[in-house]
Amino acid sequence: MYSIILAGGSGSRLWPLSRDLYPKQLLNINSDKSLLQATFARLCELMPVENIVSITNGKHLSNVKGQLAEYSKDVSVLSEPTAKNTAPAIAAATKFIMTKEEDPIILVVPSDSLIKNTKNFVSTVNKAEKLAQEGYIVTFGIEPSYPETGYGYINVLKQPLLDGFRVKEFVEKPDLKTAKKYLEEGTYYWNGGIFMFKASVMMEELKKYQPHIFEVADEFDFSKNSIIEYNVFNKMPSISIDYAVMEKSDKIALIKLESDWNDLGSWQSIYDVSPKDENNNVLIGNVVDIDSKDSLVYSSSKLVSTIGMENTVVVETEDAILVCDKDKTQDVKKVYEILKEKHDDRHLIHKTVYRPWGFYTVTAQGDGFLSKLIHVNPKQKLSLQSHNHRSEHWVVMSGKAKVILDSTEYILDKGNSIDIPLKAIHSLQNPFDTDLEIIEAQLGDLLIEDDIIRYEDMYGRV
Repeated sequence: MYSIILAGGSGSRLWPLSRDLYPKQLLNINSDKSLLQATFARLCELMPVENIVSITNGKHLSNVKGQLAEYSKDVSVLSEPTAKNTAPAIAAATKFIMTKEEDPIILVVPSDSLIKNTKNFVSTVNKAEKLAQEGYIVTFGIEPSYPETGYGYINVLKQPLLDGFRVKEFVEKPDLKTAKKYLEEGTYYWNGGIFMFKASVMMEELKKYQPHIFEVADEFDFSKNSIIEYNVFNKMPSISIDYAVMEKSDKIALIKLESDWNDLGSWQSIYDVSPKDENNNVLIGNVVDIDSKDSLVYSSSKLVSTIGMENTVVVETEDAILVCDKDKTQDVKKVYEILKEKHDDRHLIHKTVYRPWGFYTVTAQGDGFLSKLIHVNPKQKLSLQSHNHRSEHWVVMSGKAKVILDSTEYILDKGNSIDIPLKAIHSLQNPFDTDLEIIEAQLGDLLIEDDIIRYEDMYGRV
């Protein structure tokens, strides 16, 4: 068995915690692992590491690789050169896997589902494999526990098919009245976005219902490397696997997911899975509350104090605050879209930005200058790089730094500083056992992250 982890997406309904450049699958939510890492670890119970292929977009590639490097240095991560939705992603990843094995069973999972009962998940996958071997594309349905309006539903025929059912239809996210009707009928399941199929069956169905995707996928050449070429992938239409195949094919079967499941797609879902206090509140971080009920309050840094709220969500990050009725959390995506339309970077990125080597926080910014606090984890290093538009000045605040500057090596202790001239080739490194923190002051006419020319990089970003 092989697996494809769909590791793209923006997680816009979890704004302001989830941002376009650091979405929810990369966040640690109710765990010491990110959702992506938890997904990968769960799949390791089913197959060897080398059989797990993640596919993401270019802007998330370094973070995905960095997080999965904790499990293996040889993880397979494909990078979509442009976002085209799930059908092209699955087609590309399937063709990549078929260079390793001619016609394997492939399990497709999203990277952002919360599943704690791994034993039951593994048991369900093993049952689904029998259906996939029979030539069905198997979708994993979640038995609804309440009339959710934020999920798509799958309706099945009542007559059993091995351990599952034939699928009658896929339906869009319903209104509340319709969702209640689905719950009463008992043949509707939530669509969790988990699929299983033989590689040949999926490619046959793509050829039948999406011949253009099939033809473009046939142009991929993974015999030498795992690069998805832009000029090929850009020919793909932007379409989900549901619209492309699942809603058209007569080979779709459903098996009930026997484990717990939550897609953590909204602040309501975070509330649902989190421990509550005696007033049914979820209080996370630096929070002081008096007499609130049925509410979620999340603080990333600042003290958040709340009094007498009911059924309310409050989320604080360094640069944004969300306050909304807990029943309206599906509408948070609208705020994200408004910020995107206004070109407001607060939909895109946090003041604190995570990288494979650690993170940095922008502390001040103005005309021609920018300052950061840079945190480098032990045994990690930034790429060997240069800048065409800025010079930098580094001051070590804690730990010890190794600096490469135009082929010369420097060791800087706490309080030491160094200038990095314009266009100088340099690298900040921490080969030591303790965390390194420096203050970086940038001066120049263009202070953007794109002003980086990389020469060497341990995370494969060259």
